[in-house]
Amino acid sequence: MKIDDALSLIREIPDYPKPGIRFQDITPLLAHGEAFIAITEKFATFADSSTLVAGIEARGFIFASAVANQLRSGFVPIRKAGKLPHLTISESYGLEYGDDTLELHIDAVAPGAKVLLIDDVLATGGTAAAAVSLVEMCSAEVVGLGVVMTLEFLSGREKLQNIQIHSLRSITS
Repeated sequence: MKIDDALSLIREIPDYPKPGIRFQDITPLLAHGEAFIAITEKFATFADSSTLVAGIEARGFIFASAVANQLRSGFVPIRKAGKLPHLTISESYGLEYGDDTLELHIDAVAPGAKVLLIDDVLATGGTAAAAVSLVEMCSAEVVGLGVVMTLEFLSGREKLQNIQIHSLRSITS
């Protein structure tokens, strides 16, 4: 399946989770096996087997773990505060409709590691910037950010000036 065909399965839900938000629902894409494979295979081209793959909670986990499997590399979850059982580092950030905090186990990423971050959507850039910060706190390098789609009108790329962004779809308005 071609990437464009896979991306065409994403549906827009207006006014979710609050009025004015146009939620991009990836569940139809995930439910279609060939579409899911097309997306994860494309993400896998952005890294190699020496790259650690980190998924940003929650939908980033879905893609990142599959990409790590394809690359035969490790997978690291970057989670919302209070979800990881071991010692963590944390980074707070703002997003389109509130504030939140991400955490990473202190020993999840080795110094010098090369990390590909994966998430479903790049919106305001707060979540991705927080994830980059966590990886850098570990003295590791973010080699790129793979996202299914970028909501360009929210200017998230501006918070990630030094990060190579691999976006499969851009939404401009």
